[in-house]
Amino acid sequence: MKTKLKLTLAFVAIFIFGCSVNAQTYTASTKSSIPIEMLLPQGKSKALILSFDDGNIADRHLVKLMNEYGLIGTFHLNSNKLGTKDYLTKEEIKNLYKGHEVSGHSANHPSLPSLSKVDVIYEVLEDRRELERLISYPVRGMSYPFGNTSDLVIEAISGLGIEYARTVGDTYNFNMPTEFLKWQPSIHLFGKTNYIPNDTANDRKELGQFYQLTSEFLNSKSLALFYVWGHSWEYEGPGNKWAEVEKFFKMISNNPEIYYTTQIDLVDYINAFNNLRFSVDKTMVTNPASITVYVKMDGKAFAIEAGSTTNLKQSE
Repeated sequence: MKTKLKLTLAFVAIFIFGCSVNAQTYTASTKSSIPIEMLLPQGKSKALILSFDDGNIADRHLVKLMNEYGLIGTFHLNSNKLGTKDYLTKEEIKNLYKGHEVSGHSANHPSLPSLSKVDVIYEVLEDRRELERLISYPVRGMSYPFGNTSDLVIEAISGLGIEYARTVGDTYNFNMPTEFLKWQPSIHLFGKTNYIPNDTANDRKELGQFYQLTSEFLNSKSLALFYVWGHSWEYEGPGNKWAEVEKFFKMISNNPEIYYTTQIDLVDYINAFNNLRFSVDKTMVTNPASITVYVKMDGKAFAIEAGSTTNLKQSE
């Protein structure tokens, strides 16, 4: 009888212990299944990139306006065109673009897919070399001339220190980039206005769509990147287009919810987020990067300091 009682108690103990283990495992599994979401610096959820190509002399006025409104941009330059008609001089770009990012656009602005692999490499490396000589820091990205690229071009530039490259394929959305060398922007500045000469109806429609997208970005409650690109020379000539540029700058400037960033800074931040090292149950995280990364988990925001290991339970 005593033997049977002992066996019964042992079975009950094993059953209770087993249930306890299963309960703990389920809790840990539930916790670890909660996704880790990226937030932007200072815990913000909106980012703005302003990106302009070519290095035309109209950049002087564009940069002046951007500086007045506290905006920063990424400027993609053709080094062999600097100093020629309608282009900036080599001597001025270091001071002109101070506080902004100088990036590549190829040395001579050819359509890269039409070139041999050797010539693609030449165009990109020579552009990098000369721009770095002029601005005194590494050039780490580019925009494709005419927005044209191909698998061969991407293969050619992949080992040349180019960490991102922008196309001109507007997405009309606010998605974060997933392929840095095939980076598609949100929209051309003012959409496709003036693409069709003397078509005021089309211009009105395109401008309306552009401001509608701008409004959607400003009102967005989720993670959003508004990437706007263009050329400063587009705002020269009749039509008072500079007034329209200033109107847009007023709309998007001085907004505490927006992370104003250059393209390379966002690349660095996304890479830092992707390199966070989490424990199995997501209660601890190590940030090996040199910048603080912000994340959200289960509705709570956390700042993961540079070079630190953070206990997320203690930080709650």
